Amino acid sequence: MRDIGIIFRRELNAYFYSPIAYVFSVIFVFLNTSIYMFHLFFLGNADMRSFFSTLPIVLGLIFIPAVSMRLWSEEKKLGTIQLLLTLPIKTEHIVLGKFLASFVFYCIALAGTLTIPVALFFLGNPDIGPIIGGYFGAVLLGGFFLSVGIFISSFFSDQIISLIITSLVLGFLTLIGWQYVPMVIDGWIPGLGTFLYKYIGVTAHFNDIERGVIDIKSIIYFLSFTSLFLYLNVKVLERRKY
Repeated sequence: MRDIGIIFRRELNAYFYSPIAYVFSVIFVFLNTSIYMFHLFFLGNADMRSFFSTLPIVLGLIFIPAVSMRLWSEEKKLGTIQLLLTLPIKTEHIVLGKFLASFVFYCIALAGTLTIPVALFFLGNPDIGPIIGGYFGAVLLGGFFLSVGIFISSFFSDQIISLIITSLVLGFLTLIGWQYVPMVIDGWIPGLGTFLYKYIGVTAHFNDIERGVIDIKSIIYFLSFTSLFLYLNVKVLERRKY
């Protein structure tokens, strides 16, 4: 725990010392709030379903790639990755420290959107179940996406390339969770789209939790894939180390 704490503090401080992190956090909060306000005032939807339905897209295409792109790419570009991997710290502790720092930073940014449910309680009497479920799902979703972003970052020394590849991968994971995309894939290769939708696509599992239904299968999905990509990240770094 001590080694994980050292890496965690180092990475979390790096976020708050960087003006880019603040810029992307403001963009994240502003963009999500703006989309929700459009649905609230122009479409009359006085719940948070519109907010949570667009959250995977905003996270996968913009915020998570921007947050995770520097975690290993910057180390490789500056040449500090060799020093970091030769320290008397286990590789899995380094990976966990970086992941937890990015996860805490994400949760802080996500907390900036809590003004939306607060405003809803002033305007009326919304159902608190889907709101709690939605934020719980958002935490699981963010952890999963960050594990993918950190894994991809370990392959590139250029942060922009890491950002683009992460956006493409997370965009794919989001799109195959929509029902229409698997239908198109099934038209090309029967059964493939359905398989991707049920077992790989993130949106379907997130929607289950977002509706306030805490499905143990969806929780296992997020935790399993998060653990898998963190494990793969460790293996990639250990191969580079030895």
